[in-house]
Amino acid sequence: MVGEGRELIRFEAVHKFYNSGNARVHALRGIDLVVEEGEMTAIMGPSGSGKSTLLHLMGLLDRPSSGKIYFRGRDVSTLSDDELSRLRGSEIGFVFQTYNLIPRLTVLENVMLPMTLVKKIPEHERRERALKLLEQVGLSHRVHQKAVLLSGGEQQRVAIARALANDPSVILADEPTGNLDSAAGKQIMEIFRELNEAGRTIVIVTHNVEVTDYVERVLRIRDGRIVGEELKRPKAVT
Repeated sequence: MVGEGRELIRFEAVHKFYNSGNARVHALRGIDLVVEEGEMTAIMGPSGSGKSTLLHLMGLLDRPSSGKIYFRGRDVSTLSDDELSRLRGSEIGFVFQTYNLIPRLTVLENVMLPMTLVKKIPEHERRERALKLLEQVGLSHRVHQKAVLLSGGEQQRVAIARALANDPSVILADEPTGNLDSAAGKQIMEIFRELNEAGRTIVIVTHNVEVTDYVERVLRIRDGRIVGEELKRPKAVT
């Protein structure tokens, strides 16, 4: 619950600039925020507001132009690219709007892949863990199917299983229901709810107002600044 957990991620006066053609874009303007362990938060804002940039910085995919970002109290600006990569691979799971699965691999192989890249886990253990995760997201019957042959909702469930492969501290999801119909989107949010109730920290960037029914906190961002915060009681399971 918000306000009851331990601090996981902290932003202090974070600014981010980047170049777009001949223009210099000020994407984030002095962001201060804390994400606590066990919370489920949505970040909402119009296109170009900076929400995806914020998520990328939170996921250690980029560095701030100024300000500080801390992960479990550690200033990540002091880390080398290799150290950031190791931290990202072991502590952060990503779920994207476009799934980002490898089409030629099977469902099982897609979920096993992060374990191959980050941790030296014997193949039989990787396989066993991947099978358990696919069972958790309701895809035990699809393990040997090529990823490209799945529906959008099924591909996103594979992506969630893959994000969990290395048992990360936090899952960061960028528009996870954006390419799905309402029924598939609801299934995805129910999975996120179950993961959060089991203690997983989840941060979701979204345009979808229905997603906010499932979270405890909504941060609203506009023009690179957090302009509002709403604490919510997630709707009851139906």
